[in-house]
Amino acid sequence: MRVSGLRQLRRMGGVLRGRRRQRRAFQGVLLFSVIALAPSAWLFCAESSRIRSVADVPSEPVAVVFGAAEVNDVPSPYLAHRLDAALQLYQAHRVRAILVTGDNSRTGYNEPGAMYDYLLAHGVPAVRVVRDYAGFDTWDSCDRAKRIFGVDHAVLVSQDYHVRRALALCEAAGIDSYAVGVPEPRDSTWYHGTVREIPGADKALLSAVFRPSPTLLGPKDPGVAQALANAAQGPN
Repeated sequence: MRVSGLRQLRRMGGVLRGRRRQRRAFQGVLLFSVIALAPSAWLFCAESSRIRSVADVPSEPVAVVFGAAEVNDVPSPYLAHRLDAALQLYQAHRVRAILVTGDNSRTGYNEPGAMYDYLLAHGVPAVRVVRDYAGFDTWDSCDRAKRIFGVDHAVLVSQDYHVRRALALCEAAGIDSYAVGVPEPRDSTWYHGTVREIPGADKALLSAVFRPSPTLLGPKDPGVAQALANAAQGPN
């Protein structure tokens, strides 16, 4: 009987230890999830009030349009939608110049060039569009907009799932901004972009805190100042 009782106690001890391990594992997963999602919650709570539509966004000197994919020098549909929103801002006199910022890190791939050509083809004068060829990610685009192009106030233009991160990073870079979040159908591209924002928010928090130098800095560019000076002279 004593042997049987000891075995039963050992079994109960094993069950309790297993439950404790499961509880610790669950607590670990829960803690990891909270830590991983905290930056996304920070972006949602902190930046939502500055997201507007084209119709009600405050007027600012410059629209900053963030790059996305291009194929054979033609903007992808998502990038074209961003450019359409910037075009509407320009036509409604909400902005006087447009800074297009994106990736031109390799031969045969030129996001800013494709964006520039698209806006010119839709009636924006060339003197009002400025290209940043080294906007390799959102932080680089924001930091360079401030440090290279002298942008202090702007309307940021990107898809609705991305603009909170853009707002936070431009604020960290010293740009006072509002944003137009371009809506998209809930297709696979939208869901993919939304999921990418989870690690993107983590990276954004680190960039906002440590403010690293962009991948490529270079000399100051007077393009935005010249575009605004041209706008002050009257319509073109």
